[in-house]
Amino acid sequence: MKKTFIALLFLMSTVAYGQSAFAKAEQLFKAEKFDKAQIAFTKLYEQDHSDLDVIERLGDIASHQNNFEKAMGYYKKLIDSNAKSARYNFKYGGAMGLYAKSSSKFKALGMLDDIKKHLKKAAELDPKHIESRHALSQLYCELPGIVGGSISKSRSYADQLIKISPVDGHLAHGYIDEYEEEYDDAVVSYQKAVDTGGSLLTYRKLASIYQHKLNDDKKALETLKKASLKHIDTQLKADILSLESKIEMDD
Repeated sequence: MKKTFIALLFLMSTVAYGQSAFAKAEQLFKAEKFDKAQIAFTKLYEQDHSDLDVIERLGDIASHQNNFEKAMGYYKKLIDSNAKSARYNFKYGGAMGLYAKSSSKFKALGMLDDIKKHLKKAAELDPKHIESRHALSQLYCELPGIVGGSISKSRSYADQLIKISPVDGHLAHGYIDEYEEEYDDAVVSYQKAVDTGGSLLTYRKLASIYQHKLNDDKKALETLKKASLKHIDTQLKADILSLESKIEMDD
């Protein structure tokens, strides 16, 4: 009886330690201290190669470090463990897509079917999965028609996004408009994103179109100033001052 109690006590203390170590590693990850988080999660992985949460975080860290090939290896383990997870399929397909972008065209083409497969599966498994639809919209927008690119398919995923998350849908349509060099339409799409969501990103997207595509610095400045009324951001203030100086010099 005594031996059983001691074994149980040891097991409970080990579990508690594991939970505490994971919490500390997670804290490092959320603080974007990825090098330290990698060390902490690697130690946890060495203790238990089957912990899916640890494996996922190691994949996430590799992605943040732009080591997409390494991230793919971790995410593949997740897929092998649970092929019906929308999140796992998105992360694996997304890492593959980003890795393909930095690879040769020949290698990227060889990966294309698998990229589509996992992103589409993520979208099918979760009717409200935003990230996979964003990725698919961008993918079909950027791909040449000869290898399956399609603006109409890109728009269809953007339309799905509007039903799930209107601001994301308008941002997706804005991206397509911009890619197609339909800059006036992009202004309309990004303005809708501003009106719907009002995040700093939406204001920056709109300001960027005015400044860099339509050469309208004053409209860009007006947009950034409106953003500053809602968002406190050091870089935003610096950008406003820089743009004000540019306009003064041009005048």
